[in-house]
Amino acid sequence: METKSYNRKAIFWICVLALFTAALSFSIRTGASGAIKAALLDPAVPQHSGEMIAVALGNSFLGFALSLLVISPLLDVFGAKRVILFASACYIVGPALILLSPHMGGIDAVYGMLTIGMVISGFGWGATEASINPVTAALYPNEKTKELNILHAWWPAGIVLGGLASLLFLQQLHLGWQAVVALIPIPGALFGLWALSQRFPKTESTTLGVSFTEMLAEPFKRPSFWIFPAIMFLTASAELAPGSWVDVALTQTVGMPGIVVLIYVSAIMFIMRHFAGALEHRFSDMGLLCLCTVPAGIGLYLLSFAASPLAAIAAATLWAFGVCFMWPTMLAAVARRYPRGGPWSIGIVGFAGAMAIYFVLPQIGKIYDAAKLEKAGGEAAYSALRAGPELQQVLAYAAKQSFQVIALVPAVLFFIFGAVWLAERKGKR
Repeated sequence: METKSYNRKAIFWICVLALFTAALSFSIRTGASGAIKAALLDPAVPQHSGEMIAVALGNSFLGFALSLLVISPLLDVFGAKRVILFASACYIVGPALILLSPHMGGIDAVYGMLTIGMVISGFGWGATEASINPVTAALYPNEKTKELNILHAWWPAGIVLGGLASLLFLQQLHLGWQAVVALIPIPGALFGLWALSQRFPKTESTTLGVSFTEMLAEPFKRPSFWIFPAIMFLTASAELAPGSWVDVALTQTVGMPGIVVLIYVSAIMFIMRHFAGALEHRFSDMGLLCLCTVPAGIGLYLLSFAASPLAAIAAATLWAFGVCFMWPTMLAAVARRYPRGGPWSIGIVGFAGAMAIYFVLPQIGKIYDAAKLEKAGGEAAYSALRAGPELQQVLAYAAKQSFQVIALVPAVLFFIFGAVWLAERKGKR
């Protein structure tokens, strides 16, 4: 590969800043979701506001999935630089539309604009993932797991900063959700401007001489590939779905803002992802993923019972150690096993992860809404509740039901990762 035509360090840090912006956007949307729900949805549709905010948040994953699927096979046609610039534009336009939503007339128009803003924000996230993962794999062909985990360590870093900004703006300064959402375009514009000055490499499949049609055909020639999108669907459900839900579900049940849990979990993930390379060499990628499912499942199950800050932090610690390696290690596993599939193979797996959240998050919202109405004794009884111990009990029950459903996912993954791990070890003998 020609290495003198581009600045590897600069490109890697552009990728870092792009992913950091995606995480910041995700964290701020999550941190502001409770305030957006209270300001825009609770007054108009209180019985269904949980499902509606979950669907709105899930729509960002729809945008993520669609742009990732479309852009991935065409990355070298568009050029990674143009895709990065498109992502930058989405991080400016998407939040702007979210900020405009309260000014629309009627709840349908408000919710529609909110949804469009979420989808476009998701487009930026998908374009980011479609470009930075294949580019990093091309920059570091012999250290994929290590470098992709280091790259994706900046996802939790962005979540930490976005979560802290949400707490500062909403809890301490009492500025309202619009002020914190307005922060998202700042790093979005910065990495776009930096990318303008750089030349980006071609992806690994292109440098191997794989044609566009061969790249598209690669996943279909290798039936074993399709186990990975299926696994990623479940993996994302164990990591990102709960991450999107903690602020809505836990804020009124554990005695502190739910976003604090996400900040804490993300800080652990930022540190741990720097050790992924050594752990992968010790256990293999599938072995590492199999072991991670145990604390992930236990942590999610314990979160369902959390009724205090200490209990929430203890449960979140286990969950964090479980999910910290999942997403980047899955991407590295695919890049290593199917290099001729290039960005297309990586994109399909990422698409599966994004669609998992699009489908799973609204279902969590439905479970939550149904549980709170059941505990309260019906829609009329719930609407009559006022802030106090009785309402807190109802919401605690709803949170418990929603988290216990998600906790089943790591249990399923334990057996899937274990089967793949054993099969590959047997095949090497």
